[in-house]
Amino acid sequence: MSNDRTERPAPNLRLYDSAARAVVPLTPTVTPGTVAIYLCGATVQGSPHIGHMRSAIAFDVLRRWLERSGQRVVLIRNVTDIDDKILAKSTAADPPVEWWAWAQRYEREFDAAYRALGVAPPTYEPRATGHVPEMIDLVQRLLDAGHAYVGERGNVYFDVRSLSDYGSLTNQRVEDLATTEDESQIDDDVEADKRDPRDFALWKAARPAEPADAAWDAPWGRGRPGWHLECSAMSRRYLGEVFDIHGGGIDLRFPHHENEQAQSHGAGWGFARHWVHNAWVTVKGEKMSKSLGNSLVVAELLKTYDAPVLRLALGTVHHRSTVEFSDETLADAAGLWERLSGAVLRAREETGGGRTSPVDAAVETVRARALPAEYTAAMDEDLNLAGAMAVVHATLKRLNTVLAARVSERDAVVDAALDLRSQLDVMGLDPLAEPWRSRVLGTGPAGADGAAADALDHLVTALLDQRAEARAARDWARADALRDELTAAGVVVEDSAAGARWHVA
Repeated sequence: MSNDRTERPAPNLRLYDSAARAVVPLTPTVTPGTVAIYLCGATVQGSPHIGHMRSAIAFDVLRRWLERSGQRVVLIRNVTDIDDKILAKSTAADPPVEWWAWAQRYEREFDAAYRALGVAPPTYEPRATGHVPEMIDLVQRLLDAGHAYVGERGNVYFDVRSLSDYGSLTNQRVEDLATTEDESQIDDDVEADKRDPRDFALWKAARPAEPADAAWDAPWGRGRPGWHLECSAMSRRYLGEVFDIHGGGIDLRFPHHENEQAQSHGAGWGFARHWVHNAWVTVKGEKMSKSLGNSLVVAELLKTYDAPVLRLALGTVHHRSTVEFSDETLADAAGLWERLSGAVLRAREETGGGRTSPVDAAVETVRARALPAEYTAAMDEDLNLAGAMAVVHATLKRLNTVLAARVSERDAVVDAALDLRSQLDVMGLDPLAEPWRSRVLGTGPAGADGAAADALDHLVTALLDQRAEARAARDWARADALRDELTAAGVVVEDSAAGARWHVA
């Protein structure tokens, strides 16, 4: 999986394992120094909502913490771009849309939402349609092993009774189950020739009513993969037969993850060593779902709320705790973000302003700083964000105290500000790192290109430095001309005891 032979310390992280139903050590990992994660990504049937982003942000924080702990992380996040829902919705559109065009449209929306909320891209992001050969190979392997059978209509099913550990992930007995299919996947064609109603579809035979290009040739007949098949095939393709963590929303535990595990174990693969699931987002106490009519689309929310506020609301709650999403939640998050980013910005201004301030250190420098023992202990214990945030609040208080002193000690301000940036970076909320930097510095609109924002910051800072030199030389005409030049460009300059501040008008 990796040619990286850098010696790295073993992670001290302990995580709640959904299969073990206990907090267990992540160490040892399959490959020392590397943590391999497979995360169930989007089924691109519609616009991304905050429930999707909850999972993406939770695992982004996990990845950041592992990397901060010295690990190399390989993160695979799949895209389901062929599925019953995609076919149904694209066909029902007015006018109808090609299924692959429908999927691509929403895949782009998901990508935009991830970027807007500061979710780092995965190591690889494979699409289901790009891995059908691997899925066909897996089905054949299961047929050969006696864990699958072909129905009269050409559907292929997994025989759940053939696998002794079926139900072990969710602690269920086969005899207590009515079905192992997701409700959205159940239809007469799939149920027609099952030997047991509890078996689940591995391969769905081509249907006359579906697009001809939504099917692939296979030894047992033309068709398309079942929903669960892709994750077993792609995790093996990119991570091997055994990997460290399989993640996703808690609603995927059954039947999706249970069936993934069954397929992989049936194929003779060890599959995931640990299972990590994030909890739901609720709205007024109800699980967020389209059926409730309260799904909150990210693109719409970003018209009202700043992106880091959404990230803070969703990403500073423990991953196994439910996020209660409301106007009050967002108002609290907005207030906290203003205090955090405002304190860092004031520290930057108090210590020289612009890129000359040591507070505006590069992200690599920020990440190299040692974290407080209390912070590290909290994060290592199942990503205890409440404990980590307590340290963040204490650091914010320390920064505000030194900033409020009559004569600020420059070194104390820099130290506290960099500590705060360092702690927030683990949560993807460092105010002076992209994608938040341009918002905090006022060097561009929300979503502005980071390179353009940095270029503007550099040019304005250079002109302000020239203005400061002119003022020191009592060359008032030159100083005024430089200020007028900035004003004409739409840059507002405000003089203060700590130096000149600026923002775009």
